[in-house]
Amino acid sequence: MNNLLPLELLAPAKNLECGIAAIDHGADAVYIGALQFGARAAAGNSIDDIRQLCRYAHQYAAKVYVTVNTLLHPHELPVAAQLIQQVWEAGADAVLVQDLALLQMPLPPIALHASTQTDNRTAQRVRQFLDLGFRRVVLARELSVDEIAAIHREVPDMPLEVFVHGALCVGYSGLCYASEHCFGRSANRGQCAQFCRMPFDLLDADGNELEHQRYLLSLKDLNQSTHLDELIEAGATSFKIEGRLKDIFYVKNVVAAYSQLLDAYISRHADRYCRASKGRCTYTFTPDLRKTFNRGYTTYFLHGRQPDIFSPDTPKAIGQYVGTVKSLQHHSLTVAGTSSFANGDGLCYINKVRALEGFRVNRVEGNRLFVQQLPASLRVGMALYRNNDQQFERLLSRPSAVRKIPISLHLSATADGVRLSANDVTVSVACECQTAQKPPHDNIRRQLSKLGDTVYECTELTFAPDFNYFIPNSVLSLLRRQLVEALTQHDVGGDHGGSSNASSPSGSVSRTNSSHHPDNPAENRPHDLLMQCRHCLRYAFGYCVRHGGKHPAWREPLFLRLGDGRRFRLEFDCKNCQMNVYEAR
Repeated sequence: MNNLLPLELLAPAKNLECGIAAIDHGADAVYIGALQFGARAAAGNSIDDIRQLCRYAHQYAAKVYVTVNTLLHPHELPVAAQLIQQVWEAGADAVLVQDLALLQMPLPPIALHASTQTDNRTAQRVRQFLDLGFRRVVLARELSVDEIAAIHREVPDMPLEVFVHGALCVGYSGLCYASEHCFGRSANRGQCAQFCRMPFDLLDADGNELEHQRYLLSLKDLNQSTHLDELIEAGATSFKIEGRLKDIFYVKNVVAAYSQLLDAYISRHADRYCRASKGRCTYTFTPDLRKTFNRGYTTYFLHGRQPDIFSPDTPKAIGQYVGTVKSLQHHSLTVAGTSSFANGDGLCYINKVRALEGFRVNRVEGNRLFVQQLPASLRVGMALYRNNDQQFERLLSRPSAVRKIPISLHLSATADGVRLSANDVTVSVACECQTAQKPPHDNIRRQLSKLGDTVYECTELTFAPDFNYFIPNSVLSLLRRQLVEALTQHDVGGDHGGSSNASSPSGSVSRTNSSHHPDNPAENRPHDLLMQCRHCLRYAFGYCVRHGGKHPAWREPLFLRLGDGRRFRLEFDCKNCQMNVYEAR
């Protein structure tokens, strides 16, 4: 196994409960926020909860990473350094950071990961972090598989983490200032107001309205479930699921789905790869990514620029397509399709004015659905989606996975008793070994395999060749308990979960994302630039000549306009194939 490359499934944890669920459903690592300085200010957790999560995860050799990935005011640096000391003492394996001013603070020997908020798009940037002693870089979501492979080729010694699932920020992470500018809530301080999920008018230079109140910056959700093989072969080793604000149903379903996919890939390449943690999961449900919160799915820029990456009609969850409206009655509708329904299901559709509407099902008779009041805009032929699946949620609301570490036991006699071994752990008990009058192996196997609610399961029990002794059940029970205790101590280890040998990064790097402004650390930006996006509205509406589109009839610059009248100028930077959003003066 030492020659195998470990692959890590990294799951989000809003809280301790979600973190434990992620481990139970197959995560190799979990990332979680502490009470301060995480990029999701609404998802903070106490040091005690982080300590509990670490001890639970480390049973399976799974890891816990703590997010300290916001920009910091100068007076906050000592507080953040103290927080990192506390999470290290609690057993955390690494911290994700954005503000590089932290490198000037006295930090414990915990591994540092460069957050995606540090804008990691180039090999040069990744090499800077390697030279600083960082143990991992989280790459920008916008990178293609070819760009990831190029970075890996140029900086092969830096482990690369990539996002594979969940919500997408339209702006490059760490370089978005729209929320702070418009609402006084800095995305780089964990307080994003989701400017990109708001409706806009699109205006040309003459004030003509090209689009009215559409969600022009709202991207679909990322889904790379069918492309894990490409990401692995490109050099990524950690596969990150977005969602530190998502509920436990999301965590259970998405983690289980990707864990099974990763296992399937590894089983086909068992001579090259292994999972980064221990344990096998069994589930009471069939994971289905269509049934989890999503705005529609995209592979984003995995294979370069692609159409249909945004969701202009709604920023809300659409869910799983379930059929079309076949007929409408007074308080019911009939659905054409093969889907089954349950009382309480939530259904939605896009109406004639391209807005999302929804309704709840009160009663089901086959494919006839009864509702309290049919929406007035619902029409025959419209596509229906289920964004609340009651039957699936009932499955997930109960215990839905068990994770066990398989162990092989070996029993042998010693000069003064018996010895039981598993993996690298051995325990002994002194007792008198009497020659058995009848074969003892079945009873011994039955007693030693009773691992109950421990994290272990016995998959094999072997005996020394000459072992033919009667061993009292009390001795066998004592052996079993001592072995479980020794295995647990061996797997959980000390308080630092294996990260105590990390070196403390030091040095300097481009300070694009480090705090130095005395009042507002997020204002380190060009004068009026609010956002840089790889998403491009010219391309999205078929007017990018470079990519085979038609010449636009409008006169530029174009502007986005919020419902309150505020306007934002768009710049199409074709040289860099990106769209920039500016304050409109």
